Amino acid sequence: MAWAPDHLARAFRHSTRIVSVLETALEISLRAVEDQLKICGHKRDADVFELFLSQKELTEVIDLSRFKKLKYLWLHHNKLHGVTFLTRNYCLTELYLNNNAIFEIEGLHSLPSLHILLLHHNELTDIDATVKELKGMLNLKSLSLYQNPLCQYNLYRLYIIYHLPGVELLDRNQVTEKERRSMITIFNHKKAHIVQSIAFRGKVDASWNPRSPFKQKPAQRIPPDFSFANNVDKTVFDDPEDAVFVRSMKRSAMAITSLNWDTVPTREEKYLDEKGTESAQMLTITLR
Repeated sequence: MAWAPDHLARAFRHSTRIVSVLETALEISLRAVEDQLKICGHKRDADVFELFLSQKELTEVIDLSRFKKLKYLWLHHNKLHGVTFLTRNYCLTELYLNNNAIFEIEGLHSLPSLHILLLHHNELTDIDATVKELKGMLNLKSLSLYQNPLCQYNLYRLYIIYHLPGVELLDRNQVTEKERRSMITIFNHKKAHIVQSIAFRGKVDASWNPRSPFKQKPAQRIPPDFSFANNVDKTVFDDPEDAVFVRSMKRSAMAITSLNWDTVPTREEKYLDEKGTESAQMLTITLR
């Protein structure tokens, strides 16, 4: 019991030190904000539409809710760990948070107007929590998450496209129609069954049992030297029928190409140049 006062004293000094560090970080942030306001000549918070706070060595940021009309915010290349300082910035459309140490983005769901969000080069690990936070952003069109630990997940890109269908540019690459079709095949088995039934005019079993969900092993890896011919999809399935189904969706189209010989000039016509220099016509028929 004699050591209890010393123990409490050490704990108090430690907590005091943490509070002091936090206050110092917030003071640095406040000074950076005030400097930007002076540079831009803003005298009222209502006049602030953009803030440049990049490369300031910031570990914390003051609450920015006072800037009600803030639309553009640059915070890249700092040392931030979270984004709790963004609470009521409903007009924010572009947010640059890349090259920090952010491990969670709790609070971003309160930014309904966000159009561009850069989060690459951070420490995000929980892909489900990240997607959950971004789902409510109906205006989000451009998103970057590369160079985060969560990018190591199997089918990471298709998973993001499936849960955030409004995103058009992901990790600096345009989202393609092929990726959207693959996303439906893998993550929405019921819809894929319906599409397949329509494609084959009801000649396949398109029944759907919700008690038998489409399963796949979430993170099973295949050796890099192992290949499936020209198929780049190395997803491993529990049920072989699922693998056959996915393959049928990708390879069920057949194209027949024929040359229209009526448009090909004979040797005499070539010599006389009666049909001009038009190229021969090709006829292509695609069957599914």
